[in-house]
Amino acid sequence: MSSTTGDRVALAFSGGLDTTVCVPLLKEEYDFDEVVGITVDVGQPDEEFEEAEETAEALDLEQHVVSAEDAFADLCFDAVRANATYQGYPLGTALARPVIAAQILETAKEQGCSALAHGSTGKGNDQLRFEAVWRKSDLDVVAPVRELGLTRDWEQEYAEERGLPVEGGDEGRYSIDTNLWTRSVEGSELEEPDHVPGEEIYEWTSAPDEETERVEVTFEDGYPTAVNGDELDPVELVERLNDLAGPYGVGRTDVMEDRMLGLKVRENYEHPAATVLLNAHEALEDLVLTKAERSFKRQVDDQWAEYAYEGLVDAPLMEALEGFIDRTNGRVTGTVTMRFEGGQARPVGRESEYAVYSADAASFDTESVGDISQADATGVAKYHGFQERLAREARESAMDRAAAKGIADGGTPIDDPSATGDDAS
Repeated sequence: MSSTTGDRVALAFSGGLDTTVCVPLLKEEYDFDEVVGITVDVGQPDEEFEEAEETAEALDLEQHVVSAEDAFADLCFDAVRANATYQGYPLGTALARPVIAAQILETAKEQGCSALAHGSTGKGNDQLRFEAVWRKSDLDVVAPVRELGLTRDWEQEYAEERGLPVEGGDEGRYSIDTNLWTRSVEGSELEEPDHVPGEEIYEWTSAPDEETERVEVTFEDGYPTAVNGDELDPVELVERLNDLAGPYGVGRTDVMEDRMLGLKVRENYEHPAATVLLNAHEALEDLVLTKAERSFKRQVDDQWAEYAYEGLVDAPLMEALEGFIDRTNGRVTGTVTMRFEGGQARPVGRESEYAVYSADAASFDTESVGDISQADATGVAKYHGFQERLAREARESAMDRAAAKGIADGGTPIDDPSATGDDAS
């Protein structure tokens, strides 16, 4: 559309308070002639796009809406194969940001922009996630909220003075981030660790109760493919499980989260489908992987999740980790039956042709394990713990010799309380 002018900046635009005030600030404080708003679809509610469009029109902002829902869903399913959680909750916003950043960078180049801008604060993680992608390009990066030291109160006053159209999410009370995979809520009284949130902060989940429902989730090579026998594409599958599990209170997390910059923050998340798929996938892995594979994969999964949390999904290390995940998940094919109850999603059954399991071998009702008899375990039992027993005996013998030497030299036995100065009275 437009040729390269050198004075156009692409802004990651959501229509919220931060990005709305960035539009005039980029012109007034950074001398850009044109601001191009880019909104990336990773599964947000329709009303968010409507609000962003209305805000862009009111600001006379050139806006581009780019679809990345499929790419985001694919990355979420990669996270399932890596059992990726951070400090106990499924990654969501962290996975979305690199996808959003990549789409903004591509569109910015198409629109002849010389710079990229975001509305992230200098205290959060998103600035790092966006810029990990953007700084691979030759475009300048600007961050008005961070660089000008803006606060939310200042932004609200500025927006009011300028008559800027700002919804701010729940009239600015909370900061809410929603995508296909998770919904996060923070800010206001939620910043107090002792505050108990009311039901009003939740949209995807209902209060947990004792009613139950069962669903079957099918996997192929570690990727979820079907719910209750219905084959679905990734986006549809996530939406189906959100609808099925949310009413049972599945997928709520209230966590004190450690951000990359060292700050500890209180976050509330909703993630019904993510919880179901992660729990189901891990249950299937437990069935088909050996003990050694499961043990080592936990280290791989933890490293994958840490890098994903930091927005480094394209790092060389991630490529290497994916190699191990690909190899092991080639056998993670089968079906897991999940039960929803009391806010939990529990695996209650699993089957796979790759199961490292034999009911006949494990049963207490059978005498042997193949050509191995129960009596063959006697030798194993004798060796089991031998080194530990030997170590204990050596230590006790050494203590006895030391005590005997003390008495022979006219000293005090080492187990005498007076030897340590303790009052024995």
